[in-house]
Amino acid sequence: MAAAAPAAAAASSEAPAATATAEPEAGDEDSREVRVLQSLRGKICEAKNLLPYLGPNKMRDCFCTINLDQEEVYRTQVVEKSLSPFFSEEFYFEIPRTFQYLSFYVYDKNVLQRDLRIGKVAIKKEDLCNHSGKETWFSLQPVDSNSEVQGKVHLELKLNELITENGTVCQQLVVHIKACHGLPLINGQSCDPYATVSLVGPSRNDQKKTKVKKKTSNPQFNEIFYFEVTRSSSYTRKSQFQVEEEDIEKLEIRIDLWNNGNLVQDVFLGEIKVPVNVLRNDSSHQAWYLLQPRDNGNKSSKTDDLGSLRLNICYTEDYVLPSEYYGPLKTLLLKSPDVQPISASAAYILGEICRDKNDAVLPLVRLLLHHDKLVPFATAVAELDLKDIQDANTIFRGNSLATRCLDEMMKIVGGHYLKVTLKPILDEICESSKSCEIDPIKLKEGDNVENNKENLRYYVDKLFSTIVKSSMSCPTVMCDIFYSLRQMATQRFPNDPHVQYSAVSSFVFLRFFAVAVVSPHTFHLRPHHPDPQTIRTLTLISKTIQTLGSWGSLSKSKSSFKETFMCEFFKMFQEEGYIMAVKKFLDEISSTETKESSGTSEPVHLKEGEMYKRAQGRTRIGKKNFKKRWFCLTSRELTYHKQPGKDAIYTIPVKNILAVEKLEESSFNKKNMFQVIHTEKPLYVQANNCVEANEWIDVLCRVSRCNQNRLTFYHPSAYLNGSWLCCLETSENALGCKPCTAGVPADIQIDIDEDRETERIYSLFTLSLLKLQKMEEACGTIAVYQGPQKEPDDYSNFVIEDSVTTFKTIQQIKSIIEKLDEPHEKYRKKRSSSAKYGSKENPIGGKTT
Repeated sequence: MAAAAPAAAAASSEAPAATATAEPEAGDEDSREVRVLQSLRGKICEAKNLLPYLGPNKMRDCFCTINLDQEEVYRTQVVEKSLSPFFSEEFYFEIPRTFQYLSFYVYDKNVLQRDLRIGKVAIKKEDLCNHSGKETWFSLQPVDSNSEVQGKVHLELKLNELITENGTVCQQLVVHIKACHGLPLINGQSCDPYATVSLVGPSRNDQKKTKVKKKTSNPQFNEIFYFEVTRSSSYTRKSQFQVEEEDIEKLEIRIDLWNNGNLVQDVFLGEIKVPVNVLRNDSSHQAWYLLQPRDNGNKSSKTDDLGSLRLNICYTEDYVLPSEYYGPLKTLLLKSPDVQPISASAAYILGEICRDKNDAVLPLVRLLLHHDKLVPFATAVAELDLKDIQDANTIFRGNSLATRCLDEMMKIVGGHYLKVTLKPILDEICESSKSCEIDPIKLKEGDNVENNKENLRYYVDKLFSTIVKSSMSCPTVMCDIFYSLRQMATQRFPNDPHVQYSAVSSFVFLRFFAVAVVSPHTFHLRPHHPDPQTIRTLTLISKTIQTLGSWGSLSKSKSSFKETFMCEFFKMFQEEGYIMAVKKFLDEISSTETKESSGTSEPVHLKEGEMYKRAQGRTRIGKKNFKKRWFCLTSRELTYHKQPGKDAIYTIPVKNILAVEKLEESSFNKKNMFQVIHTEKPLYVQANNCVEANEWIDVLCRVSRCNQNRLTFYHPSAYLNGSWLCCLETSENALGCKPCTAGVPADIQIDIDEDRETERIYSLFTLSLLKLQKMEEACGTIAVYQGPQKEPDDYSNFVIEDSVTTFKTIQQIKSIIEKLDEPHEKYRKKRSSSAKYGSKENPIGGKTT
């Protein structure tokens, strides 16, 4: 076996987002790193009033994409034959790079030609906060090549005085176009950019051109151009009697960036315009400029109404300080499960004051999970919920802090469980395309309702059987919480023998399995969105499964369906055998008995998708060097195939992975590349976008983090033509020249960046200070006035069981937040002063800071 090329150790679980370094405090010996981490979550809801076709068939087959500048990072399913498509797709991803615009494009799917872009919603990064956490209708804007730009240009201007041959003095403008950064991909590949440099004035337009740079999004031009900008009085193009001198105040330099099309038309990439009068007070001017749309995009006074798109967007940018800063806040939060009453704890108060409880739930659950504190906290808040429940049939059906915490916990710890239990059957359903429609109104011509009913029953039976036999795979954390819920529900409703089961089934069936069945792509159980017919099948299965799992409904021998056809179908399952199977399953997953390994050796599917891989040393030049392959990662091996479902062409056992790292773009002039370094030749892979590359690196690092012989140094570039491009070492087994991104993480069950989660909680407290202040005042009011509450007031919306304890906790929170404000403010000032307007980090044309 060949020796491995030394490479990185396990990558951190933290998103490889942009990082910045804060200056050290006075007296600090080392610089302190501040990590800048970006994430985006939200929902593409629906579009309406899209432009119809001009012909008799006016409907369109529509889908929507999310783009960071011009890079597509997410795509919805296709909604067929509609001018008001309902997408209803949630998204969440880490953003691993800087960007200028977040854009949403609505497309019309075209089988034979390129998909047609109907319109777009483009939001500047600095404006995202204006739309955070609320659903908004956005008008679609027109899309044309002159308005689709991204990237920046580094430019230097100088003004020199020259003496001509006849002794007169003229001025010469020196334009040095140094480089560009972040130009878009053209058809998924780096472009072949060049620039035209023009001096434009009332009576002149002198244009020059740089050389074409091949296959790069970050071209280094370093070309200098000279323009005479003041004509001498002895020279004129009109006549010797009409002497005029140019007014420098009216001149400007225009830089246009183009992609060289070779045999096709060149593609416009953006422009900048710089007035020559920037040199009025200085002999030279140097700055970075953001590329702009041509003439700032379409300025036509009236455009067709293209329709609108309803979106819910939440963008977050966290500045994560070194760990020691978060100690006091972390300690206060982790004490929450022990606080009596639980409503006086810091974690509960956070949920009370946040505008959207979902914002608080994710970081809270992850932090408490990381420190094994979630079970006691969730139990305590669930017990608080139970006090207000009067009807056992509605137990845990609302969206309280307790139910949201449990929902989030199941998503985090239950991913493996869902894959083991549901994925094989969902694959069969999605790939067989059997008709299961049983609604007489929706039946297609030629459909046989009895055959469809049998198909549907087959799938429901198979899925149900798998679920009720899966208790040994249920994560321990879920079992522990289900046990607590069951005990509390029995105590709250001692006369209802079924409530102990409905308390558990309302989570595991209604909020876990049924949701995953109806949207498998969201839970990473399927690589692509199902087609409309399959979605309908999954919906019918999901509705049946959640009703089957609802012990209360089964015990009364009736279903809760409103549709007659579903009531008739459900009669097939109203048998004692189904009831007993549910009861046995719920007993098993809400037991505290120690679980033994089920002994199953089946690998767990973690991720799959289409990417490009470089040939393993067979060829060195030409497009055939990169081939499209279907990659599949399980807990045991990474494989790639010619097509999904085909035999693997190449297999890397997970235990043989020594490092997973990004690959420098210069290696193959391709973006979004990473390398899987193992005990044979490194595997070089190109993902379709930066988010996908980030996710693959993350999951590969996680699955291989405990491997022996992980490497601590790696080569950031490829080994080509007998040497490493990064360090020029000729030995293929030479020691890596760059330290890996992170060391091996601690031995924890779930990789959670607790500093990032605590920073998020700090940000939420900061945003909610006014409500925290109101809650503090309410505690004081309650403590002073002990009489009956006569009318609604400011504190009637808060849960305050013990005003004194709650008041003390709020005081602690405020004190800790004030202390954390200081290093954050210091970092903001350092960042603002270091990134002056016109720098690469803060180019002209963007937000001035």
